[in-house]
Amino acid sequence: MEREGYSITTDTTFFNLEYIHNFLTHSYWAEGIPIETVQKSIENSLCFGVFHLGRQIGFARMITDKATFAYLADVFIDEAYRGKGLSKWLMEEILSHPELQGLRRMMLATRDAHGLYAQYGFVPLTFVDRWMNIHKPGIYKKEA
Repeated sequence: MEREGYSITTDTTFFNLEYIHNFLTHSYWAEGIPIETVQKSIENSLCFGVFHLGRQIGFARMITDKATFAYLADVFIDEAYRGKGLSKWLMEEILSHPELQGLRRMMLATRDAHGLYAQYGFVPLTFVDRWMNIHKPGIYKKEA
């Protein structure tokens, strides 16, 4: 998947673990995440890397059983490359991936990108009284 010097791949051998970790550990959703946890999450998910002339500039991963369910997580495009349509291209590639077809449900959580995801069919949860979760937002923060 290439266009104008940009590429998207699911081949994790090209991924820059340190770059991905650095972005995630400074994000609002994974602040302080250990690099070992990032590595394990990549190994156990269907991941997408975005590159410009061979340099990683974005990332996303789908946590999925590849049959019924997927959860979109850790989506980002480097700030220096935003506004070029790369997040839309990334979403198109994710949603058209052969291993993600025929799923009953896809989910995600976002603080500020509702408009992007709505373009691809994501809507707020219905029947929220049915949903439950265990949420540990400070799990990666070191004890003082």
